[in-house]
Amino acid sequence: MNRKVGVLTSGGDAPGMNAAIRSIVRVGRVRGLEIVGIRRGFRGILEEDFVPLGPRDVSNIIQRGGTILKTTRCPEFESLEGQHKAKDILEKHGFEGLILIGGDGTFKGGEALGKIWPGQIIGVPGTIDNDLYGTDFTIGFDTAVNTAMEAIDKIRDTADSHERIFLVEVMGRHGGYIAHLVGITGGAEEILVPEEPIDVVAVAERLKEGRARGKRSSILVVAEGIFPGGATKLAEKLRPLTGYELRVVILGYLQRGGSPTAIDRALATKL
Repeated sequence: MNRKVGVLTSGGDAPGMNAAIRSIVRVGRVRGLEIVGIRRGFRGILEEDFVPLGPRDVSNIIQRGGTILKTTRCPEFESLEGQHKAKDILEKHGFEGLILIGGDGTFKGGEALGKIWPGQIIGVPGTIDNDLYGTDFTIGFDTAVNTAMEAIDKIRDTADSHERIFLVEVMGRHGGYIAHLVGITGGAEEILVPEEPIDVVAVAERLKEGRARGKRSSILVVAEGIFPGGATKLAEKLRPLTGYELRVVILGYLQRGGSPTAIDRALATKL
């Protein structure tokens, strides 16, 4: 009898998750495993929402963004009662292993479950934030960076035409990986991340110095987690200090979508 292994995606979606699911199913078949998809993350365990996965089920998904297994956050699973319920359901259905694709919240959920369930749990780093220990890059990061960079290239065109300053907010509540790389590759005049304290007065002075030298437009790349309110709040603080017309662009969920890059497809397949 083949060993039954479940695979789920949890938390925020990331481009390349489907490529990872595809690889898991294909490799699982070669190794004689029964791969079962669990829909909507940990909630799918609690609701017993399982679907068998074979090679035909994962054909033509390597290029697709999002996740065919869907994803959501599950507050019920965060409780010890919910975790024990998940343990009982996994044992009832004969699961011997779980593969979790997601970010830090997903990994914490897997760690908690691993303390009470004897099955093997494997975590696959899938998050655009690139904020997981133990891996240089996470699935989805490269695609998100390229998506944000392309947006900034377009914003710079209009910023230059209208001689304006734009604050572009990218994702990153606790880490500035996207902002840092996008800022460098997009030629931003300022990169503001949660890891570094923000001196708003100093930022305003640098903008005024640039204007005095003849610089008529600027791009500030801002990680959403610099402080409550993100780029919108920063703009409110900068306007009275500079007297300049500022525009705020929040890229938001745009960064999570789209077809994964070749790098993310390859990374997802290897992991």
